[in-house]
Amino acid sequence: MSEFTTDAVLTALQTHFGHQRFRPGQQPIIDAVLGGRDVLAVMPTGSGKSLGYQLPAVILSGTTLVVSPLISLMKDQVDELNRRGIVSGAIHSLLDSTARRDVVNAARRGALRLLYVAPERFGSPGFLELVAQLPIARFVVDEAHCVSQWGHDFRPDYRRLRAAAARCRAGRDNGARPPMAAFTATATQEVRDDIAQLLGLEQPRILVAGFDRPNIFLRIETAYGEEDKDHMLPSLVRGRRAIVYAATRKTTESAAAVLRAAGIEAEAYHAGMKDDQRTRVQDAFAAGTLRIVCATNAFGMGIDRPDVDAVVHYAIPGSVEAYYQEIGRAGRDGRPATATLLWDCDDVATRAFLIDSPRRDKPGRRVELDPQEATRRKQLEHQKLERMVEYAGTRTCLRAAILRYFGDSAAKDRCGSCGTCTPKPPIARRRARQFSRHGMRRVDWDERDLERLLQRRHDR
Repeated sequence: MSEFTTDAVLTALQTHFGHQRFRPGQQPIIDAVLGGRDVLAVMPTGSGKSLGYQLPAVILSGTTLVVSPLISLMKDQVDELNRRGIVSGAIHSLLDSTARRDVVNAARRGALRLLYVAPERFGSPGFLELVAQLPIARFVVDEAHCVSQWGHDFRPDYRRLRAAAARCRAGRDNGARPPMAAFTATATQEVRDDIAQLLGLEQPRILVAGFDRPNIFLRIETAYGEEDKDHMLPSLVRGRRAIVYAATRKTTESAAAVLRAAGIEAEAYHAGMKDDQRTRVQDAFAAGTLRIVCATNAFGMGIDRPDVDAVVHYAIPGSVEAYYQEIGRAGRDGRPATATLLWDCDDVATRAFLIDSPRRDKPGRRVELDPQEATRRKQLEHQKLERMVEYAGTRTCLRAAILRYFGDSAAKDRCGSCGTCTPKPPIARRRARQFSRHGMRRVDWDERDLERLLQRRHDR
């Protein structure tokens, strides 16, 4: 049981963050963190899960160490925390030597409430020696699904975190590691089990907030090739603040060009761009001067604009988890928003190709994996892609399909706010006969086509 009273916690919430009350699901997580328990929290994107470790960091003595996968995410959160008077820092590759030394010295003095680091840091013996000397009150793992091969963004560096946490014993009278808190927006039961085991969580308090985002209208529009998508795209984002997710770098640029040709300001964002270009686009979108970004899934984790009111998937995502996280960028202010998937079965071949291609962590540099590990990962990712294809082809309530996928008991047969339950008028489009890369000439797809597609994947 936490020694901190509800009134004291609410006072800290109001004083440091300016909120009068908690959002649904936040208070049980904060109580568990303050109580010294290991915690696994699953909360939807946009539900305010970062408060689950930021508020306790203000209340607890010592430094809260936060493992975060993206520099942009670290930068945005550290800037906002410091703006609120909560002294925080981050160690990442974009800092020059002077700035890095300043953060390290502040951490050694115990001057930081929160210290953000990337998981790759724990591959450095020198950094492990540093964290072993720091007064760490809490070891927080953000985007914790990255530790699991079943997670939609598996990162091998996350496998180092269990051992790293065990070394953080400075300032603890009993010599035990600090309590751990793992946070993620998307985790099925199998992923939750993996996270708890691989991070070494000890009798964790597992808290799963509702996955339902009723203000986001879900729709799937059948497309007939890129020409058809390009014809529909402007009407989906015109006059809105939107993110268009594409599968490849080339497609992000072509989609942005299509929008600009339609008189809609848009920019591309992908890992192949120079750092200063990516920073310019991200900062412009975050500041509100750029309304539409066409991006790969590298974009979004560091973005917290509450007024994004449209997310468009130009091509099918690689998993239901990735899809759910990406549509969660919309409607964070609670106002109506729309998430549209442009569904072309031919895009499945592109996703399958990307799964089977050599891994790269930076443009031009491959990630070397053990052959058995690589084969296992590819098999898992193909299975997740098949689940996403099944969702794209569903004729039942779209919201219920997602909630059931994540094991949310709130799922109903009809939601009244998706394209299946409450169809919107079809988008005006140009019908074009095409040749499928899967070998079928057609004008439309039906359930039999979907079944044949899934059967061919299973046979391979």
